[in-house]
Amino acid sequence: MRILVTGGAGFIGSAVVRHLVREVGAEVLTFDKLTYAGNLANLTEIGNLPNHQFLKADICDADAVREAFQTFRPDRVYHLAAESHVDRSITGAADFVQTNVLGTFTLLEAARGYWSGLDPAAKAAFRFLHVSTDEVYGSLGPDGLFTETTPYDPSSPYSASKAASDHLVVAWGRTYGLPVLVSNCSNNYGPYHFPEKLIPLTILNALHGKKLPVYGNGSNIRDWLYVEDHARALHLIASEGRLNETYNVGGRNERSNIEVVRVVCGILDELAPKSFPHSDLITFVADRPGHDARYAIDATKLETELNWRAQENFETGIRKTVEWYLANEAWWRPLRDKVYAGERLGLLATADR
Repeated sequence: MRILVTGGAGFIGSAVVRHLVREVGAEVLTFDKLTYAGNLANLTEIGNLPNHQFLKADICDADAVREAFQTFRPDRVYHLAAESHVDRSITGAADFVQTNVLGTFTLLEAARGYWSGLDPAAKAAFRFLHVSTDEVYGSLGPDGLFTETTPYDPSSPYSASKAASDHLVVAWGRTYGLPVLVSNCSNNYGPYHFPEKLIPLTILNALHGKKLPVYGNGSNIRDWLYVEDHARALHLIASEGRLNETYNVGGRNERSNIEVVRVVCGILDELAPKSFPHSDLITFVADRPGHDARYAIDATKLETELNWRAQENFETGIRKTVEWYLANEAWWRPLRDKVYAGERLGLLATADR
């Protein structure tokens, strides 16, 4: 089996690539532009294995995408390449529209051209899995869960761009018959997570004795999914999911942001103690614009149709995550020193009056 993975040097993408190369034994081409969040160090564990190839290229480059299809001849595409940080989308929306919308269009057209030329058996076996987010659904109230039929109601430039890409993929399935599937996941966490996101930012700031910023009063709730559980789910969806269907992937681990930060602090108090509790570093800061109150995924369809279960709950997954960052300073130190030092992102400039 030959699988083209876009965004395979990113956080979730690299977990997918590692799973496919080591556990599945697939031949994998990682296609990644290597923006600030793409990191070849994420693939060190499998980088020299004979069933893995890497191509530095942009999904918006139609020639590069077409050449990858014609040269590698994939049986499947797992599309994870995306700009993904909400805060960065607030002040730099153009990159999100370019990559997430136009890049997905470019990839779909290349996939359609390639797929149309396959022999009947290969054409029937081909799959295009588009990996998206629960943020396309907007904000939940205190009750209820996102299902695959929840109407889209995106709040940020990031979620709007992902919603647009979801619609494109579904349309290419309906209009052209391209064999597509869509997944929408809850918040991922785990090893190799770029330090701008809540959990790794909290871990690294706490290690350095820096303030731990929490937006608003910390009451925003997310459903947390261990990234390796997500990787297994994605391959299962592509292998056994019904064509032209959407599958929600969630960990059934709802936690408020302040709960998450306090749990991380407690584990660090145990594993890397300071002269004071790490929770003393918690600092509440102005909320970000359009901050959705609550996300929660109903993964019943995935669990019942495909018999998927998360292997990690939040307690086991978050401990593994903290332990990984403590043991892998060689991975995160260059990122903190040269790429992102933990500064606040997504702040709107105040107009002069």
